[in-house]
Amino acid sequence: MAARTPSDPDVRRVQQRTVALLAAAQVFGGIGAGATVSIGSILAVELSGSSAWAGVVATAMTLGAAVAAVPLAALADRSGRRISQVAGLLTAFGGTVLMVLATVTGLFPLLLLGAAGIGVGSAAGLQARFAAVDLAAAGSRGKALSTVVWAVTVGAVAGPNLIRPGAAVGLALGLPSTAGPFVISGTGLLVAVVIVFAGLRPDPLQLTRELAAAVPRAPAKAEDPVGAKGSLARGFRAIQGSAGARLAVAAVVAAHAVMVGIMSMTPLHLQHVVEGPAASQAGHHASADALVVIGFTISLHIAGMYALSPVMGWLTDRAGRIQTIMIGLTLLLVAAAVAGLGQGSTTAVAVGLVLLGMGWSAATVAGSTLLAESVDPDSRVVVQGVSDMLMGAAGAVGGAVSGLVLSWAGYPGLNMLGAVIGAGVLAVAFLSLAARRRQSAPD
Repeated sequence: MAARTPSDPDVRRVQQRTVALLAAAQVFGGIGAGATVSIGSILAVELSGSSAWAGVVATAMTLGAAVAAVPLAALADRSGRRISQVAGLLTAFGGTVLMVLATVTGLFPLLLLGAAGIGVGSAAGLQARFAAVDLAAAGSRGKALSTVVWAVTVGAVAGPNLIRPGAAVGLALGLPSTAGPFVISGTGLLVAVVIVFAGLRPDPLQLTRELAAAVPRAPAKAEDPVGAKGSLARGFRAIQGSAGARLAVAAVVAAHAVMVGIMSMTPLHLQHVVEGPAASQAGHHASADALVVIGFTISLHIAGMYALSPVMGWLTDRAGRIQTIMIGLTLLLVAAAVAGLGQGSTTAVAVGLVLLGMGWSAATVAGSTLLAESVDPDSRVVVQGVSDMLMGAAGAVGGAVSGLVLSWAGYPGLNMLGAVIGAGVLAVAFLSLAARRRQSAPD
């Protein structure tokens, strides 16, 4: 009897169901991260009593995602995607409970722990995109991955808009108004847990391994990277041993660092553009006009990141993985040029932020797809965890360094630094593509 493959009709049906379930879970699970980003800075200032702590909730969430990436991947490697996803989502639910407790008790440390817990859920959401390609055929991996990424759009858009209905929920339950959004988020996370736990059967990773076991292959050598002790070392060795994996990780990490660095400082820059010198005065609060411009620009940026991800998946499958990475990095360069050179125009900055989101989307979708097929199946899950860890760490560093760069070189200088980073990886991608074409050309 012939071994089943991703093109087998039964396997295709399981794959389609898997992608649909993961996308649905992303819709409900992503609301927590959106709510934390939108209201976290407000809570941080309220509970700490100082505006200097405004960004610490986002930092805690980012670090929580980075720290959890490898353990969640190791759990998936041992027990399957379903268990790993449920563990991440339940941890995020616990984070929303801590956020509610923080608003009730006024304890600032609980707020940080809650944000870190929600960050673990974000790490699970990132790894869901890899679960979507476990069973996918080579020609549809980009489409499957981008579908799950696209589903994040709902949570990213819904989260920031939970403040008003969440306040009503909080007051109805006898809680502070700022606790309400996290009650809604926690409910959404529980729905996502039920969807994954009950619906993600068979487990896509375990079924993939069953299919692979039916196909004879050469035994692994003793010195293979797969045999390395420890998930982290194993992942790094596997990446080091594959040129495609090295390029994929470089593209994803660079795109994320550039995106976070520029995006995180854009609201402050736009406030100065709209309000002029008054924005620099101590104790000055952003005007209504500035908030409208900032909110509209960031919404457009988020749309650029997620709404067009199916297009990026189509490009990844049709044009090629490395070619789409190059398109994404080129978009990052154009975005930096438009936003940096047009720093005095809110329209130019908004256009630049949309292009920035699109560039991030193309590089992330194509890079993640390339990574999934560039390493040995036995080390693939751990490699994906290492990639997500590096991606989260790059975002944290990008967000922290961007403020220093903005104060030293201004908004144009910040965009120029982002362009330099993007151009460096773009050159590596170009050389890699040229080398592949030389190898595939007939003698």
